[in-house]
Amino acid sequence: MAKRNIVFQGDPILSKKSRKVENFDERLYQLLDDMKETLIDQNGVGLAAPQVGVLRRVVIIMEHEDGDVIELINPEIIETSGRQENVEGCLSCPGEYGITLRPMKVKVKAYDRYGKEHIYTGEELLARAFCHEIDHLDGILFKEHVIRMLDDSELEN
Repeated sequence: MAKRNIVFQGDPILSKKSRKVENFDERLYQLLDDMKETLIDQNGVGLAAPQVGVLRRVVIIMEHEDGDVIELINPEIIETSGRQENVEGCLSCPGEYGITLRPMKVKVKAYDRYGKEHIYTGEELLARAFCHEIDHLDGILFKEHVIRMLDDSELEN
């Protein structure tokens, strides 16, 4: 495993659509392992492959504080319900936070590293993370969903 560099806003890769994963092989396993190490190092909630410079439909989301992650390959949001307004930030936009409007509950169909299909359901933070990271795969940053950016005085609280 190796930590990878985070790509920051302004880099054109973050506005491009990622390609579907076709091969579930050692290269994919290495990418997933590297992304996990990078996410843990950055103390983030989720990470999409474009954020480490790879235009593939790969996402990981921290499931528990013990280091378990959900690996989503070729994820698709298949159902949403409810709504929530909450604070969101992004490893590719360090120090910037805003209030976003997202679904309260999200159901995602995706594959694991071995090509097995799974259905995941997330509520609240996990629902936001699903939406946020899958947006990255389509070249969308969280700022496109921001109702209002937070200023420094609001972040200190």
